[in-house]
Amino acid sequence: MVGATQHDGISDKDYEFIRKFVYEQSRINLGPDKKELVSARLAKRLRAIGLNSYTDYCKYLQSPSGEEEVTNLVDSISTNHTYFFREIKHFEFLNDVVLPHWLQNNFRKGDTNFNIWSAASSSGEEPYSLGILLQEVLQHHPSASWTLDGTDISTRMLDLARRGIFEQDRLRDVKPEWMRRYFQKGVGQWEGHFRAKEVIRNRLTFHHVNLLQERYPFSKHFHVIFCRNVMIYFDRATQEQLVAKLTEQLHPKGYLIVGHSESLMGIKHSLDSVRPSIYRRRD
Repeated sequence: MVGATQHDGISDKDYEFIRKFVYEQSRINLGPDKKELVSARLAKRLRAIGLNSYTDYCKYLQSPSGEEEVTNLVDSISTNHTYFFREIKHFEFLNDVVLPHWLQNNFRKGDTNFNIWSAASSSGEEPYSLGILLQEVLQHHPSASWTLDGTDISTRMLDLARRGIFEQDRLRDVKPEWMRRYFQKGVGQWEGHFRAKEVIRNRLTFHHVNLLQERYPFSKHFHVIFCRNVMIYFDRATQEQLVAKLTEQLHPKGYLIVGHSESLMGIKHSLDSVRPSIYRRRD
């Protein structure tokens, strides 16, 4: 292959088209500082589909045959490396504060099903981490149950999450006893991979969701929503819209947990700050 994919970065004109196109499709707001990242990540897409330039790629996105490429584009721009129990303090907060409080209060009052939503579940590391923690805590309370919904804008990531197979490196922070209890070790061609056992895998439900879509596919409310490292991609108006929509899905006194590098400071919302990156619905 020759041309821009090998030697040149994306032109200002093509980058501006990509920037606007991505915003229209996903509300992800790409600033001027993302031009190099976009150029590098899209170079892989050009190679995969056999195009010679970013200009050709822009034309391809606008053609009928390029409709399915939109998902790959958004994947390329937004997908980050993730691993089990990333940003561990959030899981500690769930274990040490949220679940004990729910068991002591809501559970005793007849709220016997704990609902949690991993709103940007990617390839599954976050929801499976949450599932393991919920199983570990709530298995000691026979009449307590839990549901865990994972959503993502990427159908490719959702397929990976449903499969529940992970490279060993992604599992480096999982306790040895949990590895034995919840994962099967791969052999042969799957050497170096582990598959989540059915005790967890069959408890998770995954949905294709754009977080800015008009309606979510849920009739229930959630005690906790994990929506981490998502808002960093959005402008302030979109952040406010998203937080309002997520707040509506929370139980009274339910928690919204965002990424450690994120904050609701400077945007309008109706949540109380509990600690950095953790917020709680008031009513």
